[in-house]
Amino acid sequence: MSRCLIPKADVKSFIQQCMVAVKTKPAHAKALADVLVEGDYRGHYSHGLNRMDMYVKDIKSGICEKDGEPTIEKETAATALVNGNNLLGPVVGNFCMDLAMKKATESGVGWVVARGSNHYGIAGFYSMQALEQGMMGMSFTNTSPLVVPTRGMECTLGTNPISVAAPAGKDDSFVLDMATSAVALGKVELHARNQQTIPEGWGCDAKGAVTQDPQKVLDGGGLLALGGAEATGGYKGYGLGMMVEVFCGIMAGATYSNNIRTWRETSRVADLGQCFVAVNLSCFAPGFESRMADLLSIHRHLPPAPGATSVLVPGDPERQHIAECESKGGIPYSVHVVSHMNNVAKELGVAPLPVSVMDK
Repeated sequence: MSRCLIPKADVKSFIQQCMVAVKTKPAHAKALADVLVEGDYRGHYSHGLNRMDMYVKDIKSGICEKDGEPTIEKETAATALVNGNNLLGPVVGNFCMDLAMKKATESGVGWVVARGSNHYGIAGFYSMQALEQGMMGMSFTNTSPLVVPTRGMECTLGTNPISVAAPAGKDDSFVLDMATSAVALGKVELHARNQQTIPEGWGCDAKGAVTQDPQKVLDGGGLLALGGAEATGGYKGYGLGMMVEVFCGIMAGATYSNNIRTWRETSRVADLGQCFVAVNLSCFAPGFESRMADLLSIHRHLPPAPGATSVLVPGDPERQHIAECESKGGIPYSVHVVSHMNNVAKELGVAPLPVSVMDK
């Protein structure tokens, strides 16, 4: 796969310019650019620049609001129900996570749910905000129905990601950021865009048969739950996906399950439900960070299985990718993705990102 190297600042500026070109409020365009580029920087390319055209379309079509702010509809000392007012997901997410951390500072725990939101990028972007205050953070969202439940044929759940971030001192942390499906849809899209097959167990075709053709998954098929088939534990991923739906669509009074609009549909609002949690660790047993550091160390220092590389903990693959980006002076992107987004930018009158092949 041909790749090109682009500095973080250039990608952020490019995304901001494209969003402002469709009349997005500048501060909201920046919020979106921040989370998309962070996704790429951490190696989650399915939720970075690859997603920009979707946000452009949502704003341009008028199905997502380009201005305004989220509002609090109900709250207690430790909880809140927020109306995202159909704004960009990152705008809603930042508002809710900030509110959850404020409540955790005062009450020990902050649990905030939102309705009326939209796709918000990587879930870890919000859970990690708690690390900056020495707290533990969690983030969840429902999504368009893309996953076929165990023993079913119809897509009734989203990829419904889970993210938990916990501090371990000295710039270290546990950061879990995962879909409850076998894979995020964006990764299937990337494989299709790059004309690559997908691993068996990622998805099925329109008849429910497991397939390695990404286009068949995108054309009427669906993703499999984490674990794949029932015999390999797919029912556990299915259960986790439903748990996220309880935290998000059900608790927030948002749209849920197969009532949510289909992926990339712009004929009706998404009305996604999201959940943000902050935990003030000083309210619990002292020494959390040192124990967390020890837990991470135990696993990192395990002898690897024959033929395997070192044992990692959640967050390590992302740290490795960040180190790679820093050493190269930019984020390595697929030329296919950059070229596609440059075509979007051309229609908006925005200058393109440079495409200079670095390797294959």
